[in-house]
Amino acid sequence: QVQPVESGGGLVQAGGSLRLSCAASTRTGSTYAMGWFRQAPGKEREFVAAISRTGSTTYYTDSVEGRFTISRDNAKSTVYLQMNSLKPEDTAVYSCAARGPTLPASTRSADYPYWGQGTQVTVSS
Repeated sequence: QVQPVESGGGLVQAGGSLRLSCAASTRTGSTYAMGWFRQAPGKEREFVAAISRTGSTTYYTDSVEGRFTISRDNAKSTVYLQMNSLKPEDTAVYSCAARGPTLPASTRSADYPYWGQGTQVTVSS
């Protein structure tokens, strides 16, 4: 089992950058495919990015492609979301999530059983 813990959110001006981190260590040292999702006020949770267990495969939603980069450092059991050229419409609570062991990355939130508490990202215009 794994308990993701996010950090790195905050307030930034449009065009700025933020890097989110998600620590997701396990007792066994296993690695998990991870995803980032976000939820804006009054909207449903949406997929942002996902990364495979080794980091060799990544997925992005169209609206962040080319601006956001997901990566991981398995030695630190941490996944990152580098967000550049931020826009006001990126404002949301960002949550990271882990799939079960050995499972591949997914863009569906229902495929992730383990969730962090979320971190607020606010982009001002």
